[in-house]
Amino acid sequence: MVEPADRPSTAGQRLSAPDSFGVSTLEPGLRPPAQTPGRQVSIRVQMLDDTQEVFQISQRSPGKVLFDLVCVHLNLTEGDYFGLEYQDQRKMTLWLDLLKPTLKQIRRPKNTILRFVVKFFPPDHTQLMEELTRYLFALQIKQDLACGRLICNDTSAALMVSHIIQSEIGDFDETQSWQHLLHNKYLPDQDAIRDKIMDCHRKHVGQTPAVSDYQLLEIARRLEMYGIRLHPAKDREGTKLSLAVAHTGVLVFQGYTKINAFNWSKIRKLSFKRKKFLIKLRADPGNAHHDTLEFAMASRDCCKIFWKICVEYHAFFRLFEEPKPKPKPILFTRGSSFRFSGRTQKQIFDYIKDSELKKVPFERYHTAEASTLTPNILEVWSYLFSFLSLESTAKFCPTAACLHSRLLSEHKCQKSPGSEDSAQGSPRAMVNGNGSVNGEGNHTSGVTAPAQSPELHPVSPLTSPLLMEAGYVRNDEEEEARRKKFPTDKAYFIAKELLTTERTYLKDIQVVTESFLSFAAKEETFPESVQNLFSTNYEPIQKFHQGFLKEVEQRLAQWSGRSNAHIKGDYQRIGDVLLKNIQGLRQLTIHLQKHSECLVELERACRSSRKVETVCRDFEQQKVCYLSFNIFLLRPLHRLLHYKLILERLCKHYPPTHDDFRDSRAALADISEMVLQLQGTMMKMENFQKLLELNKDLMGIDNLAIRGREFIRLGCLSKLSGKGLQQRMFFLFSDSLVYTSRGMTASNQFKVHGQLPLYGMTIRESEEEWGVPHSFTLFGHRQSVVVAASCASEMERWVEDIRMAIDLAEHSSSPGTDLLSTSLSDNKLLDDSAVEQESEEELCGSRSSLERQGHRGNTTVHVCWHRNTSVSMVDFSIAVENQLSGNLLRKFKNSNGWQKLWVVFTNFSLFFYKSHQDNYPLASLPLLGYSVTVPSESENIHKDYVFKLHFKSHVYYFRSESEYTFERWMEVIRSATCSSSHTVSSSRKELY
Repeated sequence: MVEPADRPSTAGQRLSAPDSFGVSTLEPGLRPPAQTPGRQVSIRVQMLDDTQEVFQISQRSPGKVLFDLVCVHLNLTEGDYFGLEYQDQRKMTLWLDLLKPTLKQIRRPKNTILRFVVKFFPPDHTQLMEELTRYLFALQIKQDLACGRLICNDTSAALMVSHIIQSEIGDFDETQSWQHLLHNKYLPDQDAIRDKIMDCHRKHVGQTPAVSDYQLLEIARRLEMYGIRLHPAKDREGTKLSLAVAHTGVLVFQGYTKINAFNWSKIRKLSFKRKKFLIKLRADPGNAHHDTLEFAMASRDCCKIFWKICVEYHAFFRLFEEPKPKPKPILFTRGSSFRFSGRTQKQIFDYIKDSELKKVPFERYHTAEASTLTPNILEVWSYLFSFLSLESTAKFCPTAACLHSRLLSEHKCQKSPGSEDSAQGSPRAMVNGNGSVNGEGNHTSGVTAPAQSPELHPVSPLTSPLLMEAGYVRNDEEEEARRKKFPTDKAYFIAKELLTTERTYLKDIQVVTESFLSFAAKEETFPESVQNLFSTNYEPIQKFHQGFLKEVEQRLAQWSGRSNAHIKGDYQRIGDVLLKNIQGLRQLTIHLQKHSECLVELERACRSSRKVETVCRDFEQQKVCYLSFNIFLLRPLHRLLHYKLILERLCKHYPPTHDDFRDSRAALADISEMVLQLQGTMMKMENFQKLLELNKDLMGIDNLAIRGREFIRLGCLSKLSGKGLQQRMFFLFSDSLVYTSRGMTASNQFKVHGQLPLYGMTIRESEEEWGVPHSFTLFGHRQSVVVAASCASEMERWVEDIRMAIDLAEHSSSPGTDLLSTSLSDNKLLDDSAVEQESEEELCGSRSSLERQGHRGNTTVHVCWHRNTSVSMVDFSIAVENQLSGNLLRKFKNSNGWQKLWVVFTNFSLFFYKSHQDNYPLASLPLLGYSVTVPSESENIHKDYVFKLHFKSHVYYFRSESEYTFERWMEVIRSATCSSSHTVSSSRKELY
């Protein structure tokens, strides 16, 4: 209980919080935590507003009780972002362990003051749902500025302090603001920029405290030192460094400059041994670092303190739920039993969403010299919630939630080489994909024609006559002259990316509205109701984007000076165009919500009529349909994500004072709200579409797309049988694991051999038992299977995802459904030795959607088969965001000439066109297994912005027009070439 005393008001009271007991963050409820009987002890806690509160706890109470009392006192719902820290007798700052008794950690409670501070800093403050939480974060930023921990330039510092003052005393008054700055210290060197602070404060007239907090956090989160707590260390050479942990992983600083970053996805294990802190990385042939990195810290205790906060950061941002305690050993203990205690960030999102807490309007009181301001609560919330993270909607299915959580928490930290957040930090750092290239012949590593099997083309179409005529050879003087005519501002190239990707997007929409509907209209058997559903909900989208594209083209022409319009006004901006059109796009939300119905109705029509199925199959063989047709149906929803990412880059580039910043930020708010509204539809459609696509690739399964089933991973493994190791294609779902072999028919489908239900399955590594490298055994109810991966990292990815899927199956309500068709399940499971005796008629005997003749042979499944790799649903989700279009120059193989091509990157592949006006690609290059690097000096390519793609003996050089486009191409291509490194389960696995 809080000791009554006459003291300044608390943060909750100043926010006019209700006088209820509040909500405990660890065990959500409406009452204070129960205390164990025994003598009461007083503990003093200093709040973020520098007031102190005294709490009474039992001698034997764990730290969780004290922490809950603090959160209840503040009426704080999102308390898990915070923690209690204190200094021990050695003057070392420690976090209060919530599971251990408080008095075993604080030996002298009368002489110890605990500090209630922010512990976990999310990448985006819009992930904080409650205004009280944002207010407390703003107080933390205020403290970090005052103590010199949050390093930034004078402009950012002055702007942040001006927002703090606006929140505290209200609108600018020269005398009052001057006196306030004289009596309050916000910065160590505040006097030097006092005039600049007042100039900034002058611009905030009418800004409410809630918006001031928001603006403060918006600026702070962009700073490199935001949320960073440095831990001194040294590398192997004795160089003084500092280690820190963030939501993305472990960071390395030299002074206040970040020099390296190790993403959670790249870290296999964190540990410490005496004074050495160890980071064990996952195997990566292209990584210049050692497998295990060592950092020397001042003492073992320093290592342990940093290790603990790393474990907690990983669990909080990456796990679905609080990790379960390890069972206590009977005789001996090994290692630490420490674990994260509390709700994870996803659990906070789910709790806030499920509880539907009402946002009650309130008055907010400031310091004694301030006037009271009453914010327009509806305006503030509509402004703030439009920026909410996609993760806040991750409640539809565990795997899909994990995919999109990982997509945001991992992929945003994957910048292109040379960017400020790059782990490599240099444009010449090598970025490799999966190191395993076994089992792939030269004929499958080159570019494949869009609708034909990879093995049918031993020669790469990049050297074919079709593409040799696709452009002309530019000389260096002509190219340099052309480049000098155009703007060099990064915002221009961001806007140009919007233009190029919009052209490709509109072409993709026309595949549905023009090509498919006209093709279906020729067939009388195609249901008119489905045609009407498609035209009603896709044609308005196409019409809107045609107008949008014209506006973007006109603005870019004005920006680059190719018309006289730039003389008449300032056209070097794009935010106003985006804001206007995104507001128009919001009116079409009802059509976007209907796209899931279009997908479902089309599949229902295919299943009810073999003729309709034939129409769809025949259309997929058309050149214009260069991807699975269902992917085109998802394009409008995916485009919303692209707009959001483009606007995020634009807002990050612009300073807050830029003329285009306000419109860009408002457009970002609108599109974020749309993404949030449609996120549930998008997640379910992506999983449903992937199941339908796999149904076409598999022979022997009647229907994959049933309610509750989720796709997790597909890829190549070798199965041990009586004839030795045989290559098999494995498909992991949330309820079963299916293994197949390549069918030797024109359909190019994979014949199902068997199914292993995950319910009750166990997994064991068995390399020593069988003498097969990278092997493991799967134990099911009906049979056991021994499989081997191509390398250690591939095995680790499979084992992690299978274990995660087993956990999901164990928590499901039923053991699962038999996937196999009747003919196959009646014969139980086919043994691998019987495969060679199967006839072609038997291989084609099982009917599945869009099967048999003419089936596309260059799908992701076939590429994984030939390149002996695997892809997870995480990779597909990342690929959704990583789509890019534009002109690239391709170097001729035996000359110094460069050929201009229009290139589209999507679905792990590059598609090549003569120009953006072409309706179909001339060739494609699947990138799974490829590596993307910068050419070395020995390759004699003395041009800027050139990147190199290589796989075995296949090498291609491409050249972009600017540093920004070079970094973007490297970034998106790396997402495909490194795609197999992502796992679903690694986002749930702890690092200790």
